[in-house]
Amino acid sequence: MSKTVLITGAGTGIGEACARRLAVDGANLVLVGRRREPLERVAAQTGGLVLVGDAACADTWAEFIEQVRERFDGLDALLTCAGGHGLGSATETSSADWQAALRSNLDSAFFSAQACLPLLIERRGSIVLLGSIASLAAGPQVCGYTTAKHALLGLNRSLAKDYGPLGVRVNCVCPGWVRTPMADAEMQPLMAHYAEDLDAAYARVTAAVPLRRPALPDEIANLCRFLISTEASIVTGATLVADGGSSIVDVPTLAFEQLEGA
Repeated sequence: MSKTVLITGAGTGIGEACARRLAVDGANLVLVGRRREPLERVAAQTGGLVLVGDAACADTWAEFIEQVRERFDGLDALLTCAGGHGLGSATETSSADWQAALRSNLDSAFFSAQACLPLLIERRGSIVLLGSIASLAAGPQVCGYTTAKHALLGLNRSLAKDYGPLGVRVNCVCPGWVRTPMADAEMQPLMAHYAEDLDAAYARVTAAVPLRRPALPDEIANLCRFLISTEASIVTGATLVADGGSSIVDVPTLAFEQLEGA
């Protein structure tokens, strides 16, 4: 029997890549997002069921779950790829911006998991939460985003602890830079300041990353596929870092590396 997988944020970026990758395996897909047009585009290529709504809104999920049960009679996996920005330092972050950062990056994952768990328990399924390198370290001027992504690790561990005895596995993937539309937009200030193209901007932000490049969405999708597969049947509560090695770099020693290259 083919797996049924629900993906939030399925219309673009990593969510879209996950849908394409799982479609190759013959999975039944449920594509959740706030914008119909990109979801319909992905559905046309993957055959997924389109559900338009805000994953961070608890009230949307009752109808979504009803449609999933009616169409597929259950659920095997949830991938929470929905997310958003949270720009600004603490003193620059308004109350509305703070709430928006938590809502898009944390609430969307929590309410998705809360709604899907009864179905996942029935099939001893699994959840993959999409974190970030910002789940492990702080970048400049991204207080809301960093806080929300750190909180995802707590959610990951809590869900894994509580629902492991019921057969549900929960893991978190933490990418570094990934070439998605959202990351492309983040490159714009660098491109403008240095008068360089998108490729040069990505090269600049990964210059100290051991692999010297950003990830592709398909590479992250492959990791998500692995975590919901039987090949990862003993893995739960784990944080899988997929950052090209950036989190292992001893930042204070970079000055010596740069001296050697001078």
